[in-house]
Amino acid sequence: MQPIMAVVDGIATNDVGLLPYLLLLVMVLLILIIIILITYDLFDDHDGMTIAKNDTWGRKKVHIVHEDVERPLISPDLESNITEHSESSCNQTDGHLSSPHTHGPNHKHRVPPTRSQLSHGDSVMFDISDHSDGVVVGQTLKRPSGEQECDAKEDSSYNLKINDNSKQFISKSSVDQRSILNLEVISGPSRGTHYYIQSTNKSKLPLTLGRVSPSDVLVEDSEVSGKHGRINWNLNKLKWELVDMGSLNGTLLNSRAVHHPDIGSRHWGDPVELSNGDIITLGTTSKISVKITSQFSEKLPFGVGVVSDPMCARRGGKKLPMEDECFHHWPLSGADQFGLFGICDGHGGVAAASSASKLMPEMVTRILSDTIRRDKVFSHCDASDILREAFSQTEAHLDHLYEGCTATVLLIWADGHDNYFAQCANVGDSTCIANIEGQHVKMSEDHRISSYTERMRMATAGEPLKDGETRLCGLNLARMLGDKFLKEQDSRFSSEPYISQVVYMNSESRDFAILASDGFWDVVNPKKAVQIVHQERERSIARGGHGSADKIAEALLGEARSKRTKDNTSIIFLDFDVNNYCKRDDVYN
Repeated sequence: MQPIMAVVDGIATNDVGLLPYLLLLVMVLLILIIIILITYDLFDDHDGMTIAKNDTWGRKKVHIVHEDVERPLISPDLESNITEHSESSCNQTDGHLSSPHTHGPNHKHRVPPTRSQLSHGDSVMFDISDHSDGVVVGQTLKRPSGEQECDAKEDSSYNLKINDNSKQFISKSSVDQRSILNLEVISGPSRGTHYYIQSTNKSKLPLTLGRVSPSDVLVEDSEVSGKHGRINWNLNKLKWELVDMGSLNGTLLNSRAVHHPDIGSRHWGDPVELSNGDIITLGTTSKISVKITSQFSEKLPFGVGVVSDPMCARRGGKKLPMEDECFHHWPLSGADQFGLFGICDGHGGVAAASSASKLMPEMVTRILSDTIRRDKVFSHCDASDILREAFSQTEAHLDHLYEGCTATVLLIWADGHDNYFAQCANVGDSTCIANIEGQHVKMSEDHRISSYTERMRMATAGEPLKDGETRLCGLNLARMLGDKFLKEQDSRFSSEPYISQVVYMNSESRDFAILASDGFWDVVNPKKAVQIVHQERERSIARGGHGSADKIAEALLGEARSKRTKDNTSIIFLDFDVNNYCKRDDVYN
């Protein structure tokens, strides 16, 4: 302090003035303060919050990144439960993510754990720059948008990886399969006009709907634009798609607008998928009926007919949203003696059914690519392990929290001596029956809550249903794929498939099999379905020909329509009567 006093004493006796000396004094004081601050190490360059323990003041420093602020303050036990819930839903297949806003409560992503662990008695200092209004105790803070974008990119990368890997196992027949589009104008000035086209006829695709040439489907209606709409085959989705080409009077699909919202602006609409039984309306008068049937580019050793119809909730009403998905692959890639046929009936949306219908064939193909596993099927004449593993892997790859689906699949294999064997696996209530030597055999099991087998399963597990209880969490199914949220809430839900015995399909006995969603079986019993097949065969013979599998499938679908089923209906008919099977007409070639 003596130098300072000397300076002050000098200032008092000097004539120069006090201001320069006061400034010098202030500078000296500032330097002293800075030295003191550095000594106590109060400067910290890190953002976010700092946990101090055992430093110069008896505290030790531990730095935590900003993202840890967002973790809710919860007990370790509860955090463990939330972690298990979140980790069970980490993978999304084929880009299908069910919307929580549509199908159920919002599902929060698990915030990554902190990088540093706190012990009892640690002190915490918070430095949060982003203040939110109305935040209450226990509320989870909103994640920064940057992290959400990063997570989205990671999810997208994962999905792309899954899709790229699964492409290796897509059956060659999924590309070789041909779809036949049959259009018929059923009202308006051009009523009666027909148009047929195959999905493999690339030279004539896309086809144009319009009033003037060179439109492929001419609709001579003043309300129809010169080039009104376009239909094309989407090879990636294996679906027909319709798009409005900026028409002046708009396009409807099953009474719903598919044109651009700004009608008359000449802007094209978005592509929409077509299904068998759809009705396209051009303008207000001209209506076009859509019929879609499947065909295979390779000659099949047996007949296959695939049909579907979304149906109406009531007579004359709008078509229901289509939540059924069918798949049919013969032969499987790398397993030429095997084929897979199946139906997935979705609930809560079509996403789970769509994902499962792609995953299941890929999983079966992947398993059968192992020569040892494939040979074991032939030697034991049993594919139970293959089917069980395929269901398990499909369920593991699905990440649909609030959507699910039934799955009924029929695996067929040939032994190289014109003998065919079939084995079915299923969850849900889409049924498969086979007609073996004149006797119908049920190949699947009903997994509704009301079924005896499901009630016994739950009772045996120590969680019996109450008398009269026919639903769990609002669902009438006890087994399904997807619905991950419900399965976490109630352990009685299951994805374990029922697997049938192997049956021998004898062509000399005119054997056949029918797979159908519950929209068909709700109004047509198995005995009636078998009767319809026999009647259609007899009619074909009376006409001097042979009934094709497509025509028999259409007859079965027609019966469901006549019974006014109020649910989506999909049917796969497999005809092992080689003498009855006929090739498709050359008109489609």
